[in-house]
Amino acid sequence: MVAQKSQGIQTLLEAEKEATKIVEQARAYRTQKLKEAQTEAEKDIAELKAKKEKELDEYKQKYAGTQSSAQDKIDRDTKDRLSEIERAFQDKREELISKLLDRVSQVDPQPHKNLQKMSA
Repeated sequence: MVAQKSQGIQTLLEAEKEATKIVEQARAYRTQKLKEAQTEAEKDIAELKAKKEKELDEYKQKYAGTQSSAQDKIDRDTKDRLSEIERAFQDKREELISKLLDRVSQVDPQPHKNLQKMSA
């Protein structure tokens, strides 16, 4: 009987050791899979980041040229309008000066409307 108990205890100890090995293997497998998943996620993130940066660079290149050409067009239009205004000023300058001089030299003195005659 003692031999049977001893053999039963020995069997239980072996089963416990085997269970411990299985648990350790499962933990190691889980840890390995977590590391693989993290590595895979980091790889996916790096790929996505590179893709989005490339798209951003393409977008910037596409619209940077548009912005500079639009700015050039605005500058040309502004310069044209300023030269047109300057030309119109030069054309009308003499006429404006003569009208101003006529108005300044044409004096028509009149008493102020609030002035009342004083009788003496």
